[in-house]
Amino acid sequence: MNELQTCFERRAPEGSELPILITPAEAGEPLLDAFPRLRAQIERHLATVGGVLLRGFGVPSLEAFREFAAAFGHPLLNYEFGSTPRTAVGGGVYTSTEYPAHQPIPLHNEQAYTREWPMKLWLHCVTAASEGGETPIADSRAVYRRMPAAIRERFAPGILYVRNYGDFDVPWQKVFNTESRAEVEAFCRRAGIRWEWKPDGELRTSQLCQAIEVHPVSGETLWFNQAHLFHVSNLQPEVRESLEELLGIENVPRNTYFADGSPIPDAIFDEVRAVLDAETVSFRWQEGDVLMLDNMLAAHARAPFKGARKVVVAMAEPHGNLDRF
Repeated sequence: MNELQTCFERRAPEGSELPILITPAEAGEPLLDAFPRLRAQIERHLATVGGVLLRGFGVPSLEAFREFAAAFGHPLLNYEFGSTPRTAVGGGVYTSTEYPAHQPIPLHNEQAYTREWPMKLWLHCVTAASEGGETPIADSRAVYRRMPAAIRERFAPGILYVRNYGDFDVPWQKVFNTESRAEVEAFCRRAGIRWEWKPDGELRTSQLCQAIEVHPVSGETLWFNQAHLFHVSNLQPEVRESLEELLGIENVPRNTYFADGSPIPDAIFDEVRAVLDAETVSFRWQEGDVLMLDNMLAAHARAPFKGARKVVVAMAEPHGNLDRF
């Protein structure tokens, strides 16, 4: 075991292998040079464990990171129908979610609030925070197994996501990357999203999406949704109270409901979040790290941090279930 492996520390539930650590033949070996040797190993671990951490390799630029991600053979995806602010770096590489440093981002599978999502996800630590800033991960299969049976049964028909765009959330123009209402409507029509233009010119959408999904390759059943992240219980209590009083519950920026449109009690999400916490794997970033995830097998999050932090992301291999609902 080399020095890089012995200094890798993580907090993880019993039995978890996430993430598999892969280190270079010699310190600083360029990641692109190592790719031909490592590809089969990476893909094997990705398919079984769900995530690998490449540590100690040379990643001299964002372009080198982009080339590594693209080398797996799938065009890198644009960030469409986004739910959080982020900035395009170029060539399919984006900043990670630009939320204030003191706010945590809960565990989630990328774009699991839609019916189309990337299968592959890469995160590259350009600058590690001086304190905090981890990207916790979790096995979506283990989350499903640990989730109380009553919740799995109640969520099985799907989750209804309702979004109100505007001053209190990401504007629809940024979410849909257009100023054209006609283009928004065309996107929604294709994606199975209901839309409504409100009297003030703002947009409301609703979409029934999966809560539980089956991996298209392994056939394993997964917890795969962002219901807990979009539900009003994810807001700080004083923010939630203010928004509900000002806007009414039907106009809060985002919320989730059972498939039949009925409200989901906060207590259910207390249980969901407890399961996610129990399955969380956490480790400290080192500058130069590249974390590659199967986006269905592994969820990810972001811990609060202090100091400068820069993590960029790339996505590839679209998959979905547009024909289901």
